[in-house]
Amino acid sequence: MIFLRRVYTFWCLFWFFLPLVVFMPFFIGFHRKDTWPKGIYYLNKIWARVYFFCCFIPVEIERRFVPTDDRPYIYCANHSSYIDIITMGLVVHHQHAFVGKASLGKVPVFGYMYRRLHIAVEREKPSEAYKALLRMKQIVEHGKSIIMFPEGGIKTKNPPRLAHLKDGAFRVAIETQTPIIPVTIPYNWFLLKDDEKFLPIRHKTKAIVHTPIETKGLTLADIPTLKEKYTEIIHRELDNYLPTFEHTTKYRKHLPQYSTS
Repeated sequence: MIFLRRVYTFWCLFWFFLPLVVFMPFFIGFHRKDTWPKGIYYLNKIWARVYFFCCFIPVEIERRFVPTDDRPYIYCANHSSYIDIITMGLVVHHQHAFVGKASLGKVPVFGYMYRRLHIAVEREKPSEAYKALLRMKQIVEHGKSIIMFPEGGIKTKNPPRLAHLKDGAFRVAIETQTPIIPVTIPYNWFLLKDDEKFLPIRHKTKAIVHTPIETKGLTLADIPTLKEKYTEIIHRELDNYLPTFEHTTKYRKHLPQYSTS
């Protein structure tokens, strides 16, 4: 069983990197021409579709809200697996930029694209984190959406439930008066655990796109309340999925630390 999972791991890695290598000249070309937002959006979607299809991972995007205009939004999802990044590439239908930790820039091939086209945050350096915050505001003010994981990385001890939330996403949302769209990702924590073993398990990926949380009229003093609203939406949705794993025999062995609290 472990041998087959290792074979599957190499297969998934192969299909993670191959499309990036093939698309790299286009990534570079779009970046140099300053036309990357629209072009990168399509390339990201193709990459994600190819990855999931070739890794035999069904994809379901449940949209309870579909933007009807080109206004920017801040998409915030729970984060418990590296596959969340690929999944979110299929969620947003308009121009956007990812916000993530700077260490992703060290990943071969992927890191090259990530450093040049998205927002890398060095959270350990306050000055760099502040620059990233300003960059996020600039992008939103230019009409492009932001994709963020407000936990600031894979921090949760009880996946896929949320860990402590950073202020960044909520601060930018309030200061730019931009709605936050919560996104619940219920399965990726199981599909590829953050346990340093990197042994994916075949399972479908899913994202639920919720209706926006409006920020008009809010001030920075409302950040705690905004966090509570976001957390309530994500956890209420997760409560519909977690018992399926807890009470299904074939999954139970993978859940030694599972808790719904």
